[in-house]
Amino acid sequence: MEQIVRKRDIRDLTYAELAEVVSSCGQPAFRTKQLHEWISVKNVCSFEEMTNLPKTLRAALEEEYCFNTPKEIVKQVSRDGSRKYLLKFSDGVSVETVGMPTRNKLSVCVSTQAGCGMGCAFCATGLSGLTRSLTAREIIDQVLHVSQDFGERVTSVVFMGQGEPFNNFDNVLEALRTLNDPEGFAIGARHLTVSTSGIIPGIRRFADLPEQFTLAISLHSAIQSTRNQLMPGVKKFTLPRLHEAIQLYVEKTGRRPTYEYAMIDGINDNNPEMNALVEFCEGTLCHVNLIQLNNVENSPLKPSPISKVEELQRRLSKHGVETTIRNSRGGDIDAACGQLKQRRFKSNES
Repeated sequence: MEQIVRKRDIRDLTYAELAEVVSSCGQPAFRTKQLHEWISVKNVCSFEEMTNLPKTLRAALEEEYCFNTPKEIVKQVSRDGSRKYLLKFSDGVSVETVGMPTRNKLSVCVSTQAGCGMGCAFCATGLSGLTRSLTAREIIDQVLHVSQDFGERVTSVVFMGQGEPFNNFDNVLEALRTLNDPEGFAIGARHLTVSTSGIIPGIRRFADLPEQFTLAISLHSAIQSTRNQLMPGVKKFTLPRLHEAIQLYVEKTGRRPTYEYAMIDGINDNNPEMNALVEFCEGTLCHVNLIQLNNVENSPLKPSPISKVEELQRRLSKHGVETTIRNSRGGDIDAACGQLKQRRFKSNES
């Protein structure tokens, strides 16, 4: 039986390795810098695009190496301009990515894991569990895919897709630094946001980073019993411990964290829940994003009426807590995290 030899992704080579490749092809040393610029600065996805390299060198590179970019399985386009993608990597693992255009800006929501092990009750991703963590390259390739599909430069990235970023900290950090690199994507650190369900060791590590990346915390309730019900994967990181870790983050960085609060009808939108959130936030440096829960197919959880969302915003604002009602993008497509993937698998099974 003939053995299949898999080509190596050329983007995984170090600069020194690229120099060796160029030398072995009989090319002068300056070609290494050109090759590196195409890969790491211009972020091309084919050798054909490397127009200042000799055709002989491009042919030699294509013989031995590849661009192992993900394949687009599904794309949904919303009336508001958002585009949601299901992307499949070479090992068959698929993830969701969203592109969100606004005026002259383009934001991308990336996944950091295939599936998720946190088991949040309101999230479609948790229904299938965790498959594996993504590499830094796989995270970056999501940004590249969206940028190329829109034909625009990405101006901000939110790590709020499938997976818990702080359970894949090293790869997420490598992706953040690559996206922030002024010789590459050149996205400002403050325009790179990582959202965690509340992994305290990850928050502490994040606080020690020299870059000014933005931190968001999926809170969803400031009452422990409710949060345990909604987010069983972070039960051990209790609210008092979480609050303490976030205050230490603020003291170390001087940065304002954001709390994400998806409002769920009859669960976290009643008077005690609202009072608890006000108490959790009052007197601290923070910003609260309120959003009506995305509908998840076959889930008993439903979004709160907008009147409840507006009431909570008024209460928080009255106590000096900066609050925004965030509009859900892509409401007419499979907007909830993991929903597009679930629907795709169901259609394949039927």
